Order: sequence, then C-alpha cells, then structure tokens
Amino acid sequence: MTGRELPPTSPFAGDDGSADPAVAAALADLGAGGTVAGVVAALAGTRVLVPVLAELDSAGTVEVGGHAHTVEKEASAGIVALRAPDGRTALPVFSSVAAMTAWRADARPVPTEVARAALSAVQEGWELLVLDPGGPVTALLPRPAVWALAQQQPWRPAVTGTGAGAAVDPEVAAAVRGAVLAAVGPSSGGEPGPGPRSRWFRRAAPAQHPGVPVRDVAALPGGRAEVAVELTLVPGLDRVAVDAVVRRVGEALGADETVTQRVDSVEVRLR
Repeated sequence: MTGRELPPTSPFAGDDGSADPAVAAALADLGAGGTVAGVVAALAGTRVLVPVLAELDSAGTVEVGGHAHTVEKEASAGIVALRAPDGRTALPVFSSVAAMTAWRADARPVPTEVARAALSAVQEGWELLVLDPGGPVTALLPRPAVWALAQQQPWRPAVTGTGAGAAVDPEVAAAVRGAVLAAVGPSSGGEPGPGPRSRWFRRAAPAQHPGVPVRDVAALPGGRAEVAVELTLVPGLDRVAVDAVVRRVGEALGADETVTQRVDSVEVRLR
C-alpha cells in the first residue's frame, strides 16, 4: 500500500489498498452514463476505506454530483461526515487509498466491510454514503441502498433505467397509488368503500364520490426528488383545500412501509 500500511493485526493486512475490480468497473460505467444500482451491486461483500483525520477542519466543502457538500466536525473518533444540500448527512467511503489520497492526503484509511460501514451510518442516523467524493467518479448512495447494504440484501431501486427510459418500479407505483387513494380517494371523508381495497380502487370514479379531491394518481421519475407523485385534482379547490390534500398525501406516503423502505425522496406535483 503506497505511503500507508494497514495494522499487522488487521484482517485486511494483505490488502494493497487498490479498488476491487468490479467496483472500479461499476464506477467507470457510472461515469459513462450508467446507474448507481450497478455500483451498489458491485460493492456488496467488498471492503471500503473510511477516512479518519487526526485533526478536523472547522468546515469545508466537497463537490458531489454538481452540488457542494459541507464537511463538518463530528464527535466520533475523527470520522468525517458530509452534509448534503437537502440537510441529510453522508458518510464518505473510498474504493482505494489512491481515491482517498486525492480527496485528503492527510486522511488515514480504516478498512471495513461495506456492510459494517453502512450499518454504522444507519446507527449514527446518517442516511447516505458517498463513495469516492474526491473522484474521479463519485457515487452518492441513497438511503434505501445504504439500508440494503447494511442488511446485506440486494437493493431494488425505486426507479429503473435512465433518461427517457426511466420508470418507477411497479411495486412502488402501486404502493404510492394505494397510499394516496386511501388518504384522499374514494374511502376518505368517512365514506367506506364496498369491500376490499383492490375492488373499490378499480370501480371508483370521482362522479360517484362527490367531495373526493383527487381524480388520479401517478408515480413518475422525479426531477428534484427520486419519485414524483403526480396528483390530478378536481377543479375548484381553494388553497386551503389543496394544502390539506398535500399534507394528507405526505402523511400517507410516510406511513406506507413499501414507500419508506424503497423510495429515497418524494416530490408532489399538482395538475
């Protein structure tokens, strides 16, 4: 390991500090237009390097995906955390010593299994992992991916494909639609549906249920968030009513297990 050596007692003592070939290939593919899902799949079962600094700076920034992330002090043994633009905290990890040195030459690499690093982030309440924040290719791993790595389970992204071919996974789309309709659809307002949810969802129509504010629900790949929940509202709602609909939709999505486990972030669009 050039310039650094792992402790002789470390289970990674034979590690030369280079990136796992599959991880390196997945990062290269991401840089060429691939997906984070490929990086997460390649990371499973591998080791990563967690940076430890003897003395932390008061503050600094690092560029991740075109956005500046603030480097802040943390109280856990000199481990650095990054603050994302949306306020969430990310644990930086590295595929190789070279990648870590490019980020901070004074950082000491502590090798660990990626599952343990992800679990530590979850236990600290840090929702994201940032792989190789100093480049040459940086991967921002969303919260569901971090959870999957921590549990040593495959990650199923909520959105598959890229560009025009991107689509919300059918299970996620169904969960979003079900949660929203249960909150502001035909069964809301104290009007019970005729039997199991799967039946009254199919037969419901706004004309049959006066007062129902939402005509239709769609889950689409988001722009500002991972998934966009598009609500088609009935005409004539005032601002108070619209705000109430959005609030109830947010509460319903936050209470749905499939949505919370598989969707990193949500935006609501009104039509």
